[in-house]
Amino acid sequence: MDKRFTFNEDVMNYEKWRPTYCEELFHDIMEYSKLDMHKKALEIGIGTGQATLPFLKTGCYLIAIELGENLAEFSKNKFKAYKNFNILNVPFEDFKCDENTFDLIYSATAFHWIDENIGYPKALKLLKPGGTLALFWNKPFIGRKDDLLHQKIQSIYERYKSSNAKPIENDKEHYKELLEKLRKYGFKDVELKLYHKTRIFNACDYISLLNTYSDHRTMNLAIKSKFEEEIKEAILEHNNLLKVYDTIELYLAKK
Repeated sequence: MDKRFTFNEDVMNYEKWRPTYCEELFHDIMEYSKLDMHKKALEIGIGTGQATLPFLKTGCYLIAIELGENLAEFSKNKFKAYKNFNILNVPFEDFKCDENTFDLIYSATAFHWIDENIGYPKALKLLKPGGTLALFWNKPFIGRKDDLLHQKIQSIYERYKSSNAKPIENDKEHYKELLEKLRKYGFKDVELKLYHKTRIFNACDYISLLNTYSDHRTMNLAIKSKFEEEIKEAILEHNNLLKVYDTIELYLAKK
């Protein structure tokens, strides 16, 4: 199964547990793009609309595209009161639109699913001259060395997950690579901004969050059950409280 479609399987869980984004991020995008009611924006991968409302509130005309049929229907109903909103159930790769149409194109924790050789050039073409591309991701971190629960959870991950990559809280090499990628595909005035926040979960809620991630949802069911049980047990042994440290990465660029 294409992992991109796993988000479409449990819309309400996704809506409840996927994080929203901080006010500072939206302020910085609006300042950079000068978005207002006279402009046109495109959201790539709306999901259940965790990042949508601040853009709608500017009065801009917003088109959202979403691969998952159930997610698209949910967001259509969620924002039906906004006359400046339209949503299409289509992948970005198949989205048809004239070049030089949008003042702003943005994507929240979704653009990595698109082949970069298609996504970046297409976004550049769809933007008006001087238009803005805003890409942002929420990166949760549970690998702090001074947190015993974090270390316990990491040991469980190492036994059950196939990836050997160690989590990095502030991956400067990754930041550099993405900035260079934007320049490579013809964007200019490239900027990176970082924001930090902390979320707190009990054992049951953290398992619900895990079930919004594609790699977790596609695990073998028997292995998944054992993995969840060990994660739950570890959190319960530490006062039923897990702190998750989020870093939100925002990349801004102009056509």
